[in-house]
Amino acid sequence: MSDTTTPVDDEPAPIQEARHWEDEAWIAQVIKNEDDDGWAVSMTLRGEAEPALIGPWTMGRDKKNPKPLDAPAFHTLVKTAHEVRRRHEQQLAARLHKKIWIGSGAHEIVVTLDIVPDDDDPYAMLAARNADGQEVARKRVEAGFRLTADSAATWLERELA
Repeated sequence: MSDTTTPVDDEPAPIQEARHWEDEAWIAQVIKNEDDDGWAVSMTLRGEAEPALIGPWTMGRDKKNPKPLDAPAFHTLVKTAHEVRRRHEQQLAARLHKKIWIGSGAHEIVVTLDIVPDDDDPYAMLAARNADGQEVARKRVEAGFRLTADSAATWLERELA
C-alpha cells in the first residue's frame, strides 16, 4: 500500500491583481477617489476594520485608469503602512504615559501618570518614585488630570504630609 496523500493547503493563495494585492498580513486596494478624478490606495492590516494608510495612487498611461499594483509597489506600501502604525503607537503611548521629575539629586522624585482609556470608566494612575526607585505614593485620578511640576508637587505634599 503506497501513501498517495498530498498535503492540503487550507489557506487560499494570496490575491495579486491590478487593484487588489495582499499577503498574509496586509491588503492593498486601489480605489476611486470620490473627491476628484484620481485614484487612491488603502493599506489595511488583516483583522482590522480601518485602513492604516490611505494615500494617492498614480494614474496609468491612459490617464484614466490607475496604475496596476505590483510586488515592488506593494512592498513599499507595506513599509510605509508599518511606519504609520509605529508612529501612531508612539503617539498613543506618549499621550497615555507622562513622566516628570521634581526635586534634585538624592531628593529627586519621578512622577508618572498612566492613563487607562477604558470606554466606560477612563482613569489614570498617578505614582511617585524616589531616587532609589521605590514607590512613595500612588493614587487613582481622573483621566483628564493635568500632570505638571506644580500639580505633582502639590499632590506629593498632600500625600506625604
